[in-house]
Amino acid sequence: MKRALSALALASLAACAQGRAARPAGPAPQAAAPRAQAPFPSTYRPFPSRTTVIRGGTVMTAAGQIIPNGQVLMVDGKIAAVGATVNAPADAVVVDATGKFVTPGVIDTHSHLGVYASPGVEATSDGNEATSPNTAEVWAEHSVWPQDPGFVRALEGGVTTMQILPGSANLFGGRSVVLRNVPSRTVQGMKFPGAPYGLKMACGENPKRVYGNRGGPSTRMGEVAGFRAAWQRAADYRRRMDDWERNGRNPSNMPTQDLELETLAGVLRGEILVHNHCYRGDEMAQMIDIAHEFGYRIRSFHHGVEAYKVRDLMARDSISGSLWADWWGFKMEALDFTRANIAMVHQAGARAIVHSDDPTGIQKLNQEAAKALEAGREAGIEVSENDALRWITANAAWALGIQDEVGTLEPGKRADVVIWSANPFSVYARADRVYIDGALLFDRFDPSRQPRTDFEVGLFPAEAAQ
Repeated sequence: MKRALSALALASLAACAQGRAARPAGPAPQAAAPRAQAPFPSTYRPFPSRTTVIRGGTVMTAAGQIIPNGQVLMVDGKIAAVGATVNAPADAVVVDATGKFVTPGVIDTHSHLGVYASPGVEATSDGNEATSPNTAEVWAEHSVWPQDPGFVRALEGGVTTMQILPGSANLFGGRSVVLRNVPSRTVQGMKFPGAPYGLKMACGENPKRVYGNRGGPSTRMGEVAGFRAAWQRAADYRRRMDDWERNGRNPSNMPTQDLELETLAGVLRGEILVHNHCYRGDEMAQMIDIAHEFGYRIRSFHHGVEAYKVRDLMARDSISGSLWADWWGFKMEALDFTRANIAMVHQAGARAIVHSDDPTGIQKLNQEAAKALEAGREAGIEVSENDALRWITANAAWALGIQDEVGTLEPGKRADVVIWSANPFSVYARADRVYIDGALLFDRFDPSRQPRTDFEVGLFPAEAAQ
């Protein structure tokens, strides 16, 4: 038997307002039709699954319960039941997880897999459209290479869902995309159905460095001016487009469409979530002020080395923090750090998240969460293992707008499940089995369930795949 399945082989298994001037007499405007479906729709279909019951492991639901010797029942790709015992059909596949731990699938809110694919050469460097401070018109999915071996390595680390973001060279970097971590020929086959798009924004050193000698912005005040000017244009564009839609969508007077402004207008409508790269606390406060000025909301601050300084503001505005456990010191805005950052954000009542922003870090997000957990406890902050688990599951799902579908082991949610060899906060823990929508996508002990991308299949000698 071949040691691994290619992406194609696996894919084959799935087969009237007051004060307005009176209108001339004539037909009443028709009600606006529903907004057209976005282009590039998801074609994702779950892989085939069987009714499965996992028994004997410590079940960590990320919803508050930790159940020793618990059980999880998966039916038709959904979590059907969780508890000390469940009523499983006689024909259910029984998986013995005695001595092991069972959690929801891990979710990474900040990844560049596929857009900065492996091997890391110029030919696969497609994550930063560094040609203008505002490239809100670009979409990360149009750079994603599904054959990136990093997707499989992340799967082996228990990652079932991830947000792929453009880079941080620009004030507005473009749209993100949320992916299911499954083998696929196309990025559309990985797109999480119904997940909202994100808008990548970046403040601070990066845009200054990239554009300081290329027409600006060259200062932080220039960056803020750039943000405000763009949001003013977007607000005007949104008013024109929304008025046209309310008045019947007459093709003869349709406003000129603008891909850049369409993305920003999507934020102002609440359809697209803002993911804001920002390190310093004072800059985060300024970005919050800009959001208040133009009436949008920030969903998550990313990196946020100084998030602990504005944790009350984040909690007040329900802004999550997608943060590192201990990355710091690699540039000026990353210097004023504390390892208790994540725990302090959590303690303040904001949603703390551990993210990767790294093709290796995504493989061990459980260990990154463990480091942040221990640092919080060392600082005297009470953090439970359930809290820490939510940093890489439930809170991450909320940041991506998919919290009703994934992030916890609760009936009705997608059956994204990881069986760990040990407590997931142990440095020795490894993902033994990874299920996505109830389908077993990775099994550490079954070579036929250890996928490789087509790119990898051609790199290894045939005998090594036996």
